Amino acid sequence: MGRAQGSWPDRPIRIIVPYPPGGSNDTVARILQPKLTELLGRPVVVENRAGASGSVGSSETARAAPDGYTWLLANDTLATNETLMQLPYRVMQAFSFCTLVGTCPYALVTHPSTPFQNFGQMVEAARARPQTLNYATTGVGSGAHIATVLLQQRGDFRLEHVPYRGGGPALQDALAGHVPLFMSNIVIILPHIRAGALRPLGLTQKTDSRYLPGVVPFTRQGFPDFEALTYWLLVGPAGIPAPIVSRMQQAVKQVLAEANVQARMAEQGADIVGSTPAETEAFVRAEIEKWGAVIRDNNIRADS
Repeated sequence: MGRAQGSWPDRPIRIIVPYPPGGSNDTVARILQPKLTELLGRPVVVENRAGASGSVGSSETARAAPDGYTWLLANDTLATNETLMQLPYRVMQAFSFCTLVGTCPYALVTHPSTPFQNFGQMVEAARARPQTLNYATTGVGSGAHIATVLLQQRGDFRLEHVPYRGGGPALQDALAGHVPLFMSNIVIILPHIRAGALRPLGLTQKTDSRYLPGVVPFTRQGFPDFEALTYWLLVGPAGIPAPIVSRMQQAVKQVLAEANVQARMAEQGADIVGSTPAETEAFVRAEIEKWGAVIRDNNIRADS
């Protein structure tokens, strides 16, 4: 075992992205990929395994050999699916936690063809005709879905949820105007907001965003202390030897420290973290508790 750990890696490494190409997980994975390949001296291959709000790719990772050659670039659904779904694993027992790569807020956006110039106008329309305005997210139980449920609960209005299989397909329909509202992390919609293809109505972080100046957080639109952040973290199957987890974490941290990577992450609207394995494990545990309570309190189900 010691010799195997010492020679790691001696073959290609795969990073599973549990969503289709074009979403934020895919974007972040492909920012990390070339530099990780360079640092580790072996090919790092990104594989998209989409389905069931990220649980298809998560399940594949949980079943993989704990040898350090299979990793998952997960997001908030890793925590929310624990309560939302009947999974063949328990998150805290099924994975080795490597590092929290970064975080970013969600933004609620609308197509320019809609009459909504601000969030207040959208709320008025939703109250006048409950559950007739559709909003897209990356899936049932995703952070974007739960954040929007909380907004509706606190703001006393009702929208109709249209879940997609990932950020890429949802973005395509939002840009085409097929769905009037889209709650998304800002990684995949930032360039489209800047280009005027999507109109922002509000942000889910407590303070103004350096990436979207002028977009008003919901905390200043009648929702004090409202915050919901998405994130990307790297995990592997449970049982990966600690030295391999540590080496992978250090490699990711080194990649995140490079100026061009920081610039590319900033272009996406992501804030870099690079936490330790222990910090990452504690973070995920807290997220499961936090969002699990919201899911139960609002009776959110996989078919809702």
